Amino acid sequence: AFGVIADIQFADAEDGHDFHGCRRRYYRHSLRLLGEAVRAWADESPPIDFVLQLGDSIDGQNVRRGEAESALQQVLAVLGELSVPVHHAWGNHELYNFSRARLVNTGLYSRPAGGSAGPPDSECHAYHFSPAPRLRLVVLDTYDMSTLGTDPGSPRYQESLRVLREKNTNDDLNNPAGLKEPHFVAFNGGFSQAQLDWLNEVLKFSDENQEKVIVTGHVPIHPYASNGVCLAWNYEAALSVIHSHRCVVCVLAGHLHDGAYCLDSHGVHHLTLEGVIETPPESNAFGTIYVYEDKMVLKGRGRIPDRVMHF
Repeated sequence: AFGVIADIQFADAEDGHDFHGCRRRYYRHSLRLLGEAVRAWADESPPIDFVLQLGDSIDGQNVRRGEAESALQQVLAVLGELSVPVHHAWGNHELYNFSRARLVNTGLYSRPAGGSAGPPDSECHAYHFSPAPRLRLVVLDTYDMSTLGTDPGSPRYQESLRVLREKNTNDDLNNPAGLKEPHFVAFNGGFSQAQLDWLNEVLKFSDENQEKVIVTGHVPIHPYASNGVCLAWNYEAALSVIHSHRCVVCVLAGHLHDGAYCLDSHGVHHLTLEGVIETPPESNAFGTIYVYEDKMVLKGRGRIPDRVMHF
């Protein structure tokens, strides 16, 4: 069993709104809701094995306020009350606040030391681990290819900008208006070929060892588990790797604050979690997932509905 939560986006700021000005965001309350989630997970019996934080733990406005470090420390302090490990995906808001090089040296870098669990690029925050026999979790870096948090002079930035400008002709690269492929915006990202090759090898191992695999990352990789905009740039390439193996049973993501779900044509469940940041203070948005031989059961709290996903 493990806890799941997405898009906390904490800032010590008054309530605001989304980029369209129509959805309320509860910046300060999000930390209190996280605390409620932590206390609920701590009371689970039998105890959970770990927590999965699906990205955007703090809001991008912290960097403008000069509060990125303090906001992150407050979030990590609440999560630190847990007696189990927390695995972090990186989202766009982490990369608004910190460079990749800096994130590697924060508590959000949950990739194991030693290098064997992830791709050769140590700044790629992808890795895998096995929390139970014949079960493996893969954490993907959905901003491995991105203009965010990257030195503009670096090859990673230059190639990401080329891909983005090829698909997005708008002056504002965060604007999807009029695009044939509206997910090519700067607040999304994609996967390098090196990460996809690494994922293919991990899934090959799991196939050979008859493991069930849960894939996680901040940005959804299936259009039906998205709104068509909040979607990884080269999601088709990631799906192609996943569908070429038998082992993957579920993909967990955040990023889309409304949440979404689909069962794809290959029998893989795609679950996008509702975000804490747009959750009213009297509600919440977190859950606990129980993994069995033949199914996963999500017990949701607040905005997140219960769900049973059969393998």
